[in-house]
Amino acid sequence: MCITLSLSSKPCIGVCNGSLQLPKSMVTTAQTEVITAPKRPNTFPGLTKQGISDIDLRVQEVVRRQSWTNSLVREVNCRKSRFEPMFIDDAYEKCRNICAEYAKTFYLGTLLMTKERQKAIWAIYVWCRRTDELVDGPNAEYMSPAVLERWEERLQDIFEGRPYDMLDAALSDTVFNFPLDIKPFRDMIEGMRMDTRKSRYESFQELYLYCYYVAGTVGLMTVPVMGIAPESSVSAYTIYNAALYLGIGNQLTNILRDVGEDALRGRVYLPQDELAQFGLTDKDVFSRKVTDAWRDFMKEQIIRARSFFNLAEEGASQLDKDSRWPVWSSLILYRKILDAIEDNDYDNLTKRAYVGRTKKLLTLPLAYTRALSKPSLYLR
Repeated sequence: MCITLSLSSKPCIGVCNGSLQLPKSMVTTAQTEVITAPKRPNTFPGLTKQGISDIDLRVQEVVRRQSWTNSLVREVNCRKSRFEPMFIDDAYEKCRNICAEYAKTFYLGTLLMTKERQKAIWAIYVWCRRTDELVDGPNAEYMSPAVLERWEERLQDIFEGRPYDMLDAALSDTVFNFPLDIKPFRDMIEGMRMDTRKSRYESFQELYLYCYYVAGTVGLMTVPVMGIAPESSVSAYTIYNAALYLGIGNQLTNILRDVGEDALRGRVYLPQDELAQFGLTDKDVFSRKVTDAWRDFMKEQIIRARSFFNLAEEGASQLDKDSRWPVWSSLILYRKILDAIEDNDYDNLTKRAYVGRTKKLLTLPLAYTRALSKPSLYLR
């Protein structure tokens, strides 16, 4: 269940000569809309400090490995690419096409980024999508532990400059140009393994770990590419955590949106102990009946997801100014999915919450407006 954002068709929005072209009506609407988020709770509901300690260590390790000195970055960027220019350009073009087709909103958000950052983000997106499709794609029925083992070996080859195909080559070139560590990529593969072994999660502590593997890792992968604003005064660790929280929030929202569809596959990505607290079991999920107990349970789950978005928002403006738009787009759109669940009277058992095309279009200029905000001197 990887993070994807899509539109039914391409909107009339363009980027010309490096500047964003938006219809005036959309800008006016965006300027009048205000995002109001509930205050951040002291702790995540159901999540203990012990539950995130392992993730903390992972983040610290990744930050240390990916925080190269400026001199080293300049040295690496001056090295000659190991691929022929026409070949690697074609490889990135393939990645761009895939991203534009399957993640239209996110793709539009990348258009203000520098060319090098655009290409790197497209390459990372494509690798994550291909990894996810091993478990959830059309050939998932042929999945086996050996397939994931081979995929992990192939990942190692990518990082060592031995790509198997053109899409691998795009990521290999990205690794060559940016200080990416292999650990978040390996962790995502581990998340795919979890999907083959587990269909139930006893507690939110277990579910949080799964969300880190399959989605939080995306944030850790992309921070080095998006870059941190030079004027930001907060630590890199804080910004990486914000990226992690966005991935966690997105994945929790995916889970809440897809409860009914997952149930048809015999999967329940909901904390079993919290279901029990509301007098619910898997049978209630499979019955597809929305009761008052289900509504009360869902209200608490939505509060939790929003708390992660609140934390992610605090780091979004710390990124390089050219990289903020896709992050804000994701933040706003996924919040609107939670709103849609509420609008459906918490029926995510027989209905799939979605954000309509018009609302998605209005999200883009709103996200652009938020992306213009300067980094705050501190995070509350």
